[in-house]
Amino acid sequence: MFRALARASATLGPQVAGRARTMATRQLLVAPPEALLRPLSIPNRLLLGPGPSNLPPRVLVAGGKQMIGHMHKEMFQIMDDIKQGIQYVFQTKNPLTLAISGSGHCALEAALFNILEPGDPFLVGVNGIWGQRAADIGERIGARVHPMIKDPGNHYTLQELEEALAQHKPVLLFLTQGESSTGVLQPLDGYGELCHRYKCLLLVDSVASLCGTPIYMDQQGIDVLYSGSQKVLNSPPGTSLISFSDKAKNKIYTRKTKPVSFYLDMKWLANIWGCDGKPRIYHHTTPVVSLYSLRESLALIAEQGLENSWRQHREVTAYLHGRLQGLGLQLFVKDPALRLPTVTAVAVPAGYDWRDIVNYVMDHFDIEITGGLGPSMGKVLRIGLLGCNATRENVDRVIQALQEALQRCSRNKL
Repeated sequence: MFRALARASATLGPQVAGRARTMATRQLLVAPPEALLRPLSIPNRLLLGPGPSNLPPRVLVAGGKQMIGHMHKEMFQIMDDIKQGIQYVFQTKNPLTLAISGSGHCALEAALFNILEPGDPFLVGVNGIWGQRAADIGERIGARVHPMIKDPGNHYTLQELEEALAQHKPVLLFLTQGESSTGVLQPLDGYGELCHRYKCLLLVDSVASLCGTPIYMDQQGIDVLYSGSQKVLNSPPGTSLISFSDKAKNKIYTRKTKPVSFYLDMKWLANIWGCDGKPRIYHHTTPVVSLYSLRESLALIAEQGLENSWRQHREVTAYLHGRLQGLGLQLFVKDPALRLPTVTAVAVPAGYDWRDIVNYVMDHFDIEITGGLGPSMGKVLRIGLLGCNATRENVDRVIQALQEALQRCSRNKL
């Protein structure tokens, strides 16, 4: 036996050596990056922009837990927990409720890719950047997009929408509940009922508003609702939440064409998330550790209670507004009832460049606030009070930073 092994080794030896020589005949042209040989360093920064937000300790701990397989029964239980959490924060009993492996943009694409087909009329409320993005995606699908364009800071009335619904006869209407680029809160009561009267589905973006202001998916007749993980939920970016009414599900399941994306095909996603009552089949590798964090973020909201979270954001943001006005700053949204209680837009004061203020607050206080986005670029500063960051203490910190920035950054100084 030993002789046989020796003969085999002698026979294989030159082949193995040849392989080794082949592997060694080429020099590495790219050296190990020096940056990756240094320890990772992350600043301790207070994130008071429109998102992402700081992570609470419990969510940080969840993100440090060991990996399990994405098709393990324990992972399916975590996914089921997440589904129930989404149903709670959305206030829906829709069976087709799940998390998307991607940020809020991914959820928007999932909604549009699955609902719209080429040639479908699509009505879009464009009063900020998110309406612009929805219209862009609709055009890429081949839908007949009808944008309703409004200046930043404005919202849509029922009368305006009824006129547009009667004129364009869309299969889908897009509205943003919390337009984070301008700080507008879009009313939703009566809008679902109006859409259904015109045989139109209602799609709502609640990325910047979920858990910070009331929303009732079923009671308000919303057909597709989506949100993100990184705002009030205080979870890492990279996952998003979505739910479809029975009407929307029927539109998906009676399509004449396949959705343009396999990754976001809702029939496949419904299966892997256990929404169709069938054995789960592999579709894609879900972001296991991110789902741990999302599960804990939803658990924290469940423990706090939605109504308490809504109250927290309403009260702390009212305190912020009073302090901002005390500095002589103007709130961008004039009507208090239409101000988003999670992201506040402040008009850039005369004699200042918004970049100077944002950079000063970051460089001297390690606090993030941001400028405008899309149509509000250059017009506003934005301050976010999201989830665990929505405290009076944080308001006092950012007001102190802004007060000093306003003293130091004026371009009217001689």
